[in-house]
Amino acid sequence: MEKEKVNQFMMLNAKYFPEVNQVDIRKALEEADESKANMVISSEWKNPTVCFILAFFLGNLGADRFYLGDTGLAVAKLLTCGGAAIWAIVDLFTAFGRAKKTNYSKFLQLIA
Repeated sequence: MEKEKVNQFMMLNAKYFPEVNQVDIRKALEEADESKANMVISSEWKNPTVCFILAFFLGNLGADRFYLGDTGLAVAKLLTCGGAAIWAIVDLFTAFGRAKKTNYSKFLQLIA
């Protein structure tokens, strides 16, 4: 993939990925063929801010877990009322990181 496109992708989407993995993402995109790079570019990424807001307002209902695609954990969180609110509080502090890790996992699946 062209370096210009990689730079554009990183400028627009770096906030959706863990900071420690951004060098790896850049390198993988530079080495990727056009079809895989186009799939990555056209993908929608989970917004960490939205995940945090869902965890803050609807954390006891598991909305943040549903948003990230963790359906099994979301149902468990829903049935336990956020794990007696303890699980909901922990998820509130980890919402940003979980969203970024989910995006990085999706990136690795698309680029592989």
